[in-house]
Amino acid sequence: MDLSTIAILTQDGVTSGAIYALLALAFVMVFSITRVIFLAQGEFVAYSALTLAALQEHRVPLSASLLLALGVLTFLVEMGRTLMQPELRLYAWRTGAVYAVKYLLFPLAVFAAVGVLAPMSLPQAAQVALTLLIVIPMGPMIYRLAYEPLVGASTLVLLIVSVGVHFAMVGLGLVMFGAEGWRTEAFSDALFEVPLGAGSLTISGQSLWVVIAAVLLIGALYFYFTHTLSGKALRATAVNRLGAQLVGIGTTQAGRLAFTLAAGLGVLCGVLIGPITTLDYAAGFLIGLKGFVGAIVGGLFSFPVAALGALMVGLLESFTAYSASEYKEVLVFTLILPVLLWRSLASGGHVENEEE
Repeated sequence: MDLSTIAILTQDGVTSGAIYALLALAFVMVFSITRVIFLAQGEFVAYSALTLAALQEHRVPLSASLLLALGVLTFLVEMGRTLMQPELRLYAWRTGAVYAVKYLLFPLAVFAAVGVLAPMSLPQAAQVALTLLIVIPMGPMIYRLAYEPLVGASTLVLLIVSVGVHFAMVGLGLVMFGAEGWRTEAFSDALFEVPLGAGSLTISGQSLWVVIAAVLLIGALYFYFTHTLSGKALRATAVNRLGAQLVGIGTTQAGRLAFTLAAGLGVLCGVLIGPITTLDYAAGFLIGLKGFVGAIVGGLFSFPVAALGALMVGLLESFTAYSASEYKEVLVFTLILPVLLWRSLASGGHVENEEE
């Protein structure tokens, strides 16, 4: 293996690792705030890439219909909860109006806009914006329908629900997008030649887009969690949910916001990786699992360690694909075993209290 080969594999590993790092941060954020291991995180990657591919083919993506259906279900659940509690029933008309705007009018407006705009030749930025509007709101709706009623349940119960949500989203993905894989249009077709020893390294503009966007998103998350009031509230909820409730932080709102941010990260990952690799309805799960390996390296708590672990997963995947491609996935997921063993030994058998 010469220097140029190492440089090419490193470039591929860093590009993949940047995507895995964003997904790892989403896993850590959701788990630390809600105690949910959100196995369906990768489905947002597939949904966004396939939705964008449909828009670029001038077709109306069925994911817009799914958003509308989730909105109707969430509205019915919220109104049912309101009407069943006497202290909330007095203000049912007011809360009902708010819920109607959030869960009925907004999805209906997005659905109508997609129906009108999808057949047109839109700029790529407009297609990406429509993809964000369609897929990101599904995150808090899924949390409201599947997880919020079980907010006091154990981590094991929440994990079982996550498995069910994952299978449901994969099945819906097959119905909406079919079994065929798609690639989206690249943000940039530019190629940059970097001198390297006796030869040169070619870096694609799309790879630079992925890495730069990942760095900017990680920086934006750091700023959000350290310099904004809602970000600090999320951090407080992650550290101690009961303490956050006692000082007036709404943990329900924190959970919905965490799922919104996680869905946003998944959607952006799908938009960025869509031009690089062919994605089908089930491809997001494998991509999400590699982000989950990075999150496990960080103990599902440390954001910086999770990001570094995900970058290591990307590099390991790249180099093993070159030297032993048939064992690529095995070697990547085997990485989780020594990490779990070390975490188990370091914990000394202590079982964390769910309310701590």
